[in-house]
Formats: sequence, structure tokens, C-alpha cells
Amino acid sequence: MNRKSISSQYSRRKFIHDLSVNAGMAALAVNGLNLFSSCDDNKEKNKGSAMAKDNQNKLGIALVGLGNYAGGQLAPALEQTNDCYLAGIVTGTPSKIDTWKGKYNIPDKNIYNYQNFDSIKDNPDIDIVYVVLPNSMHAEYVIRAAKAGKHVICEKPMAITPEDCDRMIAACKEAGKMLSIGYRLHFEPYNVEMARLGTKKVYGNVKKMNAGFGFPIGDPTQWRLNKKLAGGGPLEDVGIYCIQGFCYTTGLDPIAVIAQEGPKTDKEKFRDVEQSLTWELEFPGNIICHGKASYSEGLNYLQAEAEKGVFELTSAFNYSGQKGNTPAGPMDLPKVNQQAKQMDDFAQAVKNKRPTPVPGEMGKRDVKIIQAIYQAMETGKKVEIR
Repeated sequence: MNRKSISSQYSRRKFIHDLSVNAGMAALAVNGLNLFSSCDDNKEKNKGSAMAKDNQNKLGIALVGLGNYAGGQLAPALEQTNDCYLAGIVTGTPSKIDTWKGKYNIPDKNIYNYQNFDSIKDNPDIDIVYVVLPNSMHAEYVIRAAKAGKHVICEKPMAITPEDCDRMIAACKEAGKMLSIGYRLHFEPYNVEMARLGTKKVYGNVKKMNAGFGFPIGDPTQWRLNKKLAGGGPLEDVGIYCIQGFCYTTGLDPIAVIAQEGPKTDKEKFRDVEQSLTWELEFPGNIICHGKASYSEGLNYLQAEAEKGVFELTSAFNYSGQKGNTPAGPMDLPKVNQQAKQMDDFAQAVKNKRPTPVPGEMGKRDVKIIQAIYQAMETGKKVEIR
């Protein structure tokens, strides 16, 4: 992608979406809007009955937060899932309700706001709550969902502090409910192949890795630039993908880090958070991994240098259109809907009472790594990760 062509007005979601389009994959199609239906009791009952019939043996998911990711990726993906479906929504914006009702055939009884959210406990249509809110709100709504007796998927990063992660994990365990983090790339074939090549030592031991993810952020009023809501800047938002890539490719957890903040070319826009940063994670076996996250340039790669050659994704973290190379030649793997695969896997885990491959404990690990990177960036010192 020609980085100069990326408009400074892009949002993170649009950037990742356009990466997918420019890589040759069409954006996920959203079903056309239905005409607004009558709200009388009989039609609501018919709507609920039709939903139940169409989704027999599937688990119902309620999306909490109807922002760009929920509307542009998760809801359309739920039309491609085999084991779950969009059963309900939770929103603080009443003007969105009619559009979602019409588009996804959601009955009134499955529509909630943040004030009556806890009454979701009485709704048998909803088995799973997917929290898609700003980072600082994750802990509250995961805990409330668990107390309401629902299994939970939480978007990444899991929370802002490890202590919040502990509270979330404890609440789900106490309720006897499963908790999963929205790490979609664990279900994407190219990233799964990176993990296989690294952990199986197909090209020998991994010696060094490099990863970068970034985009030029637009709207200066958005929550991602508000430290109270986001916890930080691009490290929290897109740098976490690099951290994940290092961990699943090596199959290891890092033990120490050094980091440096990049320059701020717009001090007003980035008054709360970093504009960019670089870091160096040390893993067992003296594996060194260099990462970069940015809100000012387009980055999207994951590379591993092993004893017998380099394997890499040159288009690594977007919603589709991954590309990769190995010493044996280009990767040629199936194209999938990452979010559909992710949500189906969690539904299967719930049904079969098996662990999710992306549990809350993994989310907590990554939050600890992020906090260590920020500490290293702020102090200029090497920080051990325990």
C-alpha cells in the first residue's frame, strides 16, 4: 500500500478494512435494510418465533456497544456463523435501534441499554455477551455480564490494568461462565501458519522477530486518543497485535523489555497518548523481538528470522487479504471470515464444555506486557516482566 495515499481522516477500522480491500479481498457485505416493521405485540411475537426457528441449536450473542467494529465486522460475521447468531443488542444510542432491528430482525425484548443491561439475566435467548466498548469499560461490563449468568467475549485489550483482568476472570469463574478475548487472528490461517512454523521449528529455532502495525489516525475527538478511555495510544490499539504475533509465533512469553516513545508531530492531538513507540521484547533463549505501533504511519507486517531462513506475513493483521512468504515459497492458504471463525469457536467451546484457546488469562498476560512496555518507555530503563 502506498502510505501517502492513506487519508489522515481514516479511522482505525476503515484503515484495516481498506488494507483488506487493497489486498484483493472485498469488504464483508452487509445485508440490505428491511423496511421498518410494525411494533405491535403480534408482530413482535412472530419475529421472536421466526428467530427461534431459524437459529435452533445456535447460541444467541448480544453485542454490547454498536460502534464501527460491531456494525461493520461482528454483526455481518454473525450472518456467516454456524454455531451462534445475533440475538440482541445493548446500546446507549436510541437512534441506532430501528436500523439494527430492521437489518437483523431483532425483537424489542432483546434490545437493552446500559441502565437496564443487568436484566439480560432473564432472557434465555442470549447465551453470550460480546463486550465491544472502549477499553476502560471492559471490566465493568464483563463482570456485569458474568453476574447476569452469561458467557462473555471481551474485545482486546482485555482491560487497562492486570488488576481489572483479575476481577474479570474471578467474576466469570464465580458465575461458572466462560471468558474469551476477541483475538480473531488465532483463527486466521496465515497467522496460524506463522505459529506452526515457529513453534514446530520448521525452519529451526527462531532467533529474531520484527512486527509493526499502525495507521494515520483521524478524528482528534475519538475515544482512542483519550487516555482515560483507551489506557494509552497505538500500543493499546494496534501494538497488541504485534505482541500477540511474537507470542504465538515463538510459543513463549517475554521476560523483559526496553522501549522508546516516538516524536510527536501533533502535540495537541496526542496530548494524552503517545503518537508512536518502538520496543524490544526479550524472550527465553535470547530471542529478541522488535515492535512498532503508530498513529501516524501505515505499518502491517510480522517477520521471523530462523536458523534456516525467514518466514513472514507482509500483510499480517488486517481483517482479510493476508499475504505471506516462507523459504519454500509464498503461502497459499484459505481465506476465511476471521470474526465468524472466532465466534463459532467460542460457541463450540461453550457447547462442548472445552477451554477457549484465547482465554482471559491470555488477555491478562498481554495487559501485563503492555504495562511493562509503557513503564520502560517512561523510565528509559529495562523492565522485567513477571
